[in-house]
Amino acid sequence: MKLDHTFHDPALLELALTHRSIGRPNNERLEFLGDALLDLVVAEMLYEVHPHASEGELTRLRSQLVNGKRLAAVARKLELGPALKLGPGELKSGGYRRDSILADAFEAVVAAIYLDAGYDACRSAVKALFEELVQSTPRSSKDAKTRLQEWLQARGHGLPNYQLTGSHGEDHARTFEVVCVLDDPRSLEICAEGSSRRAAEQSAAAQILDQLENGDIA
Repeated sequence: MKLDHTFHDPALLELALTHRSIGRPNNERLEFLGDALLDLVVAEMLYEVHPHASEGELTRLRSQLVNGKRLAAVARKLELGPALKLGPGELKSGGYRRDSILADAFEAVVAAIYLDAGYDACRSAVKALFEELVQSTPRSSKDAKTRLQEWLQARGHGLPNYQLTGSHGEDHARTFEVVCVLDDPRSLEICAEGSSRRAAEQSAAAQILDQLENGDIA
């Protein structure tokens, strides 16, 4: 196992690697604590790396980094699988290769480090494992309309209404005019143009989102 931490209390690591198929005690309680610690440390890292990212973007980035598939990949990098303690049924079915079991074990190990050496040691271990991932994960791959909708929904606001107000130009080079109407958190209308209705809607959404993220709308 390639874990860069020497335990003062090896029993904590042993418990973290003990699956519930063994019986009790097992790593389920540590898994619960480790999940919260990972969310905190990765959130802190994202906050520092992306100073201009919105709350919605940060939440989306964290969900890309702290999920079963990604945590299982980190567990494999640490070679946790062969060190797991599994019941006969899980051993027979190859449980040490299963994403869910590996991810849970990694969360438990994070908690074990925290209980063994404190938050700073836990934070350092997680940062070392996730630093490259945090740096390389793009801020957003979603379009402006989707991001605007998510921003509003996350705060309990109503959704925008897009209205086609006109079009002009030759058929092969037509320009569409759209107004995006926002009633919540306050009344606002943004007009935009585009080479298609969708492009105009995206432009209007991007303008409103820019105002929201920069605090121009309460």
